[in-house]
Amino acid sequence: MSKITAEHLARSAIVYIRQSTADQLLHNRESQRRQYGLTDRARQLGWVSVEVIDDDLGRSGGGISRPGFERLLAAICEGRVGAVLAIEASRLARNGRDWHTLIEFCGLVGTIIVDEDGIYDPRHSNDRLLLGMKGTMSELELSLFRQRSQEALKQKARRGALFLGVAAGYVKTGRDRIEKDPDRRVQDALRLVFAKFAEFQSARQVHVWLRDEGIEVPAKSHDEQGRCIVWKLPLYNTVHNILTNPVYAGAYAFGRTTSKILVEDGRKRVRRGLRRSRTEWDVLLKDQHEGYITWEEFERNQRVIADNATGKGSAIARGAARRGELILAGLLRCGHCGRKMYVGYGKSGRYYCQGAVVNHGTERCISFGGLRADQAVGTEVLRVLKPLGIDAAVKALEAQTSEMSAARRQLELALAQARYEATHARRQYDSVDPANRLVAGELECRWNEALHAVHRIEREIAALDARRPPPLGEKERQHLMQLGADLERAWSHPAASATTRKRILRAALHEIIAHIENGFIEMVLHWQGGDHTALKLKMNTAGKHRWTVAEDTLTLVRELARQMPDKQIARLLNRAGKPTGRGNGWTEVRVRSFRHHHEIAVFRLGEWADRGEITLASAAKIIGVTPMTALRMIQRGDLKGRQLCRGAPWVIKAEDVAVFSNAKCRQRVANSKSRAAIF
Repeated sequence: MSKITAEHLARSAIVYIRQSTADQLLHNRESQRRQYGLTDRARQLGWVSVEVIDDDLGRSGGGISRPGFERLLAAICEGRVGAVLAIEASRLARNGRDWHTLIEFCGLVGTIIVDEDGIYDPRHSNDRLLLGMKGTMSELELSLFRQRSQEALKQKARRGALFLGVAAGYVKTGRDRIEKDPDRRVQDALRLVFAKFAEFQSARQVHVWLRDEGIEVPAKSHDEQGRCIVWKLPLYNTVHNILTNPVYAGAYAFGRTTSKILVEDGRKRVRRGLRRSRTEWDVLLKDQHEGYITWEEFERNQRVIADNATGKGSAIARGAARRGELILAGLLRCGHCGRKMYVGYGKSGRYYCQGAVVNHGTERCISFGGLRADQAVGTEVLRVLKPLGIDAAVKALEAQTSEMSAARRQLELALAQARYEATHARRQYDSVDPANRLVAGELECRWNEALHAVHRIEREIAALDARRPPPLGEKERQHLMQLGADLERAWSHPAASATTRKRILRAALHEIIAHIENGFIEMVLHWQGGDHTALKLKMNTAGKHRWTVAEDTLTLVRELARQMPDKQIARLLNRAGKPTGRGNGWTEVRVRSFRHHHEIAVFRLGEWADRGEITLASAAKIIGVTPMTALRMIQRGDLKGRQLCRGAPWVIKAEDVAVFSNAKCRQRVANSKSRAAIF
């Protein structure tokens, strides 16, 4: 009895066509013809309405999103499909979920399944069993294919012979070896990236410098002949990939990325290209080929990049040297909880630990002002690095011209390549018959484009030469050597930015552990070489900051406020050379504000009399001498008086003047009696 009934023929027949990969689409054309040929078989079996679903060409049947298969299921559920045709069960699905869903829906609505082996009705138990076994075998077959191919790839990778792609800067020699690209422009560009990273210690800064200088870097691309090198201004990811790819350190690595399978909207989704840690790489073979840097340099670069990645949630990352005046940012670690310390910029910069606040909602561990700590650490680093100052000055002289020369070198190599391409375009144009305008016209356009590229690069070189600073003269060289010999002057030089100081500290220090005990900041400096240095600083008391007026000035103002008004105090302080906390001169308003802040009472008339004190002029008048004579009497010690500072008024006790005046009167009487006795 035929399994095809009139009910089946009254509906449509659907031919489902699928091939797994794009490579199969290009090369397995006979498989496509066989699948499309099923439309003829459907008509031979009696169907008039035949529909072809080929939306899934180039898609795997292993469970990823397949819009064509979803269309097929939707049509079956609508009850308008009498038969589903495929050359084999694996074309319909390569996983049990999709396969059994298809069988279930076909059994519910009475749709038959047709392949080259026969006709199956899912409503019959024997056919359903046979279809289930076919689906299971198809799924097992796919799993075996995948397992065998992956093991073969891993076996080849363990020998360091598997190259699915070759990084820019290398070319394949044979089937299992690579060597440096013979193009010197490619080699110099890659070496420049590594040299600039060693200088800037930041992938972002290398990227910005390359873009600012207009330096192009090589990248792999594809054309009709296969992989080729293209030159373009780098993206950040391009620079980062160059710095993190172990192939440039002469190492072969396999399994640096992995895939992750997710279930979204009921379908399997595969996320590819997820980076793995180095301990999880499948293969790592060092010294497999010639590298652009050594393996030690590569590992050092990875540590620097990891330290710069503050946005990746790492608790141990120092972070790149950023803008800001405080120079210990990224180096400080709390000695109480072990967390990284942060920087706060307000009226005055401070270092603080807020890990406990964020994680536990408790109070901050420690917090202290940054200026004293910066000064103390900077002084200690200068003391240690002082013997290296001359070497640093010599390297600075060498670096003065290296930056421009590196950019010019890249432009010269680009110019050489552009001239070659222009010459090649000219040879092509000369070899063609001028009468053949269809070809000659196109070759002439290519020649003109090559000549324009040559002229553009020549203009860039001329502009670079125009920006080149003049070489240092003998005077400038001597000044630089003096700064090298005296690192303290170089450290505090106006041209030395906070970023420069941060780089010096990061080159010398690994980290700094800070404690606060009994009003002291105790810091342990961990040097890059493994040594340690302890520093101890007294913390500022409440209200103390870098704009604080000197203690002797505060004492002087307290005393002067009892002797004169604010305006006279301001004049006296200015004459005495006592500036404000910010280094400004005093005014009446500033003296008044200073008094109010320190709760010093204002001078009032009658204070002198209340304390029984008089001025020098009043004392001279009482005694009956001139003020100058009274001053000499004080200097000889005949009369007691005090003066707070030079220019301040002399303060004399009224009772001392009275006693002195009475003694003087008695002396005058005694002198007159002695003269009368004589006469």
